Amino acid sequence: MPKWIIPVVLLLLIEYYSFIAFKTAFKSSKLNVVYILVSIVTFCVIVYGFFQFDRSVGQTSQTLFTLGLMLLFLIPKFIIVVPLLLEDFYRLGKGIFNYVQHKPTPTFLPERRRFISQVALGLAAIPFGSLIYGMTKGKYNFKVIKQTVFFDDLPEAFNGFKIIQISDVHSGSFDNKEKIEYAIDLINQQEADMMLFTGDIVNSLASEMHPWIDTFRKIKSFSYGKYAVLGNHDYGEYLDWKGNKNAKAQNFEEIKQLYGDIGFTLLLNENKTIQKDNDALALIGVENWGLNFKQAGDLNKASQGVEKQDFKILMSHDPSHWDVEVQNHPKNYQLTLSGHTHGLQFGIEIPGFLKWSPVSFKYPHWAGLYENQGRYLYVNRGFGFHAYPGRVGIMPEITVLELKKR
Repeated sequence: MPKWIIPVVLLLLIEYYSFIAFKTAFKSSKLNVVYILVSIVTFCVIVYGFFQFDRSVGQTSQTLFTLGLMLLFLIPKFIIVVPLLLEDFYRLGKGIFNYVQHKPTPTFLPERRRFISQVALGLAAIPFGSLIYGMTKGKYNFKVIKQTVFFDDLPEAFNGFKIIQISDVHSGSFDNKEKIEYAIDLINQQEADMMLFTGDIVNSLASEMHPWIDTFRKIKSFSYGKYAVLGNHDYGEYLDWKGNKNAKAQNFEEIKQLYGDIGFTLLLNENKTIQKDNDALALIGVENWGLNFKQAGDLNKASQGVEKQDFKILMSHDPSHWDVEVQNHPKNYQLTLSGHTHGLQFGIEIPGFLKWSPVSFKYPHWAGLYENQGRYLYVNRGFGFHAYPGRVGIMPEITVLELKKR
C-alpha cells in the first residue's frame, strides 16, 4: 500500500467532519459554499507553498507562512473531529438499539444534533485563535525568567553571581526589527556578571544574520564576558548543497565568525577559567551533541585541564547530551545550560502548577530547571522561532540565573 494513502484518508476524514459540523451548525447553503471555497483555496495555497520549497535555500518567509497556514488549517479541524466522531458512535449505537427493539425510525441513524456541532466549532475556535495570536503577538512576547540555583560547592566569591542566557536565536525567521530591539533592551536592563548564548544563531545560512548584526552588537558588555557555543542549525546540515562541500564549509566558517561579530567568544570543545577574587570556576563549551542530531561535541576534549573538584558550568546546546553523558559523568558538571527544544513553541505553562508541551514526549528535559543528585540542567525556551512562525503558551525567553551557595 502506498505511504500516501493513510495521510490522504485522514485528511479527507478531517475535512468531511469539519464540513458536516459547519453545515449542521449554521444550516445555510450559501455559507456552505463559502466554506468549501475557502477550504479549497487554502489547501491549494498550502500545496503550492510546499512545492516551492527549495532545500538549497532552506526556510524562507514563504515556508514559514505555509507551515503556519497548514497548522491553522488542520489543528482546529482535527479538534472538530473528536466530538463529532463520538457523536457518530452514539448514533450508531442508538440506531442498532432501535433496530433490535423494533422501534420504527425515519432513518437508521438518528439525526445529528446541532448543539454538538456548535460545541465542536466552539472548541476549534480556541486553537484557531491561539495560533493566530502566536503568529502575530506570541512569537515576540519576550519573557525574562529569573531562576536561583543553589550549590554546596560553589566558590565563595561566586555566591550571588548572575548569568544571562539566551539560546536559539534563529535570525533567519525574524521579520520585525522593532521587536528584536526591544528584546535587546530587555537583556541590557538585567543586572548580570556574564552572558552565555547556547547556539543556533541562524536557521542554516550565515547571511540570515547579516541584517541583525548591528542590532545584536548593542548587547552591553558584562564584567566576566560573553560566551557562546554552536547549535545543530549552525552547521548548515539542513540544506542541499548539491555536492558543493566548499560552499558548505565556507558557510560554516562564516557562521562561527558571526558570534564574534556580535561580541561573543565562541567555545569550540574548549574551556575558559573565570576568575573572581581568589576563586575560579571553569566555563566549558562543547560543540553540538544531540542524541538525534549532529554529534560534534567532545566533552572530554572540552574539559582538558579541568578537575573533578573544580566548579563547572557547561554549555551544551541539546539537553539530550545531559541525559546521555553529562549528568552521571565522573567529572561532576554542576550546572549545564542548554536550549534546542524551543518548548516546541507550543504548550501550557502556569508557573507553580502546570508545565506541558508535546515536546515532552521526545525530550524529558525540555524547559526550565532540572536536578539529579545535585547536578543541574537549565533548558532555555529559546529566543527566536523556527518552522511554525509563532509561539503559543511557550514564550521566547531571556534567562537570568543566580548562583547561590547553599
